[in-house]
Amino acid sequence: MATEVLDCNGMKCPQPVLKVAIQARKIAPGTMLEVLADCSAFPNDIKKWCEKNKKTLLSCSDIGGGSYKAQIQF
Repeated sequence: MATEVLDCNGMKCPQPVLKVAIQARKIAPGTMLEVLADCSAFPNDIKKWCEKNKKTLLSCSDIGGGSYKAQIQF
């Protein structure tokens, strides 16, 4: 399984989720996208985006310092 990383640190809502949406168009099925973000709204936003777009949110964890890491299965 291939993994791609998308660094959205420094971006504020809704930019991280918009970047994920743009990247999603280029990702092959079976790929995992790891997203790094430091926006406080990111965990809730990415959960809603995955539900709406029928993608599997494997995890979204607080990695400290106000930063989050989400893993999405495509």
